[in-house]
Amino acid sequence: RRILRDIDLAEDATQQALLAIWQDLPQLRDPARFEAWSYRLLVRACYAEGRKERRWAPNLRLLPADDPIADDGLSSVVDRDQLERGFRRLSVDHRTVVVLHHYLDLPLDRVAEIIGIPVGTAHSRLHHAMRAMRAALDADSRMRAREVI
Repeated sequence: RRILRDIDLAEDATQQALLAIWQDLPQLRDPARFEAWSYRLLVRACYAEGRKERRWAPNLRLLPADDPIADDGLSSVVDRDQLERGFRRLSVDHRTVVVLHHYLDLPLDRVAEIIGIPVGTAHSRLHHAMRAMRAALDADSRMRAREVI
């Protein structure tokens, strides 16, 4: 849901992923890697759904009230709506890394394994995502300050 920003698309992606897991289970060589393998299939299904449906609901709440993403170094952000606006501006690739790392609390090496990218790329995407969110939040704050004046 946090990757696609739409509950219906997320449900469709989940169904696709479960079907893919069921169909591809005989091809899984190492049962110890089931979790990472199934996450990867889920992320791929999310990407596929995202490509099918590019129009995402602009006012859908992305972050639940108890979301740990708010405590990731951006905790100085008082306005939760600002944080959501910054999160909305991220690309699917950046949003995926942020969700897996900060929301699901997975280490970056696991995030990289799940998505199927090198660890350095996961670090880079996370860095760029956080930088983009901070820039969006700063711009939003400056614009709000001008509105007050």
